[in-house]
Amino acid sequence: MGERTCIVTRCTAEPEDLIRFVAGPDMSVVPDLKRNLPGRGCWVTAARARVDEAARKNIFRKALKTPVTADPDLGAQVDRLLVKAALGALGLARKAGIVALGAAKVDAAIRSGRALFALHASEASEDGIRKLNQARRAVLLAGGPEIPAFRLFSEAEMSLAFGGANVIHAAVLGAETSAAAQRRVVALDRYRGGHPESRETVDGESARTASHKDTE
Repeated sequence: MGERTCIVTRCTAEPEDLIRFVAGPDMSVVPDLKRNLPGRGCWVTAARARVDEAARKNIFRKALKTPVTADPDLGAQVDRLLVKAALGALGLARKAGIVALGAAKVDAAIRSGRALFALHASEASEDGIRKLNQARRAVLLAGGPEIPAFRLFSEAEMSLAFGGANVIHAAVLGAETSAAAQRRVVALDRYRGGHPESRETVDGESARTASHKDTE
C-alpha cells in the first residue's frame, strides 16, 4: 500500500503513520485501525490533535463524499482503540514469556541489554522512574542501545495486561514476537503526542542528550 494524504494537513505519509476512517451504516465516522473495512476511506495523521480537528470541522463529510457525522468524542474513541490494541499485544508478549515485571527485574533487563522498551504505570513514583532512568543512561554511556520508556497506562491496565497485581514497572524483552507490542505501544505514544526518541527522560533531558553532555 502506497502513501496516502491526510485530509487535515494535506501531507502525504505511509499508511502506518495515518489512521483510516470509513462511513458506518448509520452514517457515523468509524475508525479503521486495521485498514481493512470495506467502502471508501479517508486518512488522517495518527495524532490526537489532527483527529480532533477533523471531527470538529467534519472534514470527513467532504473526504468521504457522504453526509457523515463525526462524533465530537472521535479522538477519544481512537485513543481507547489504540490502548486496547497495545494492551492486547502486551498480553501476548507476557504469554510468550518475554516480559520482566517489577523494578528490580526491569532494572536487570535494561542493564543486560535484553529490554526492548520499558513501561511505567501512570501512578509510578518519580523516584522509581529515576532509578530506572539511571539504568537506561548507564547502557547508553557504555555504548549500548537507547532503550525507550513509556508512561501510557494505569496500574490497573498494566496489571490486567500482564496478569499480575500492582504492576508498576515492566519491560518487554527483545525477541521476534515482541515487535508487534512495540509497534502498538509506539503508535499510542505518537497519537498522544510523544516524541519518537526517548519518552521518559533523565534529569529533564532525553537520555541521548544527557549521554552526550557527559562525554563532551
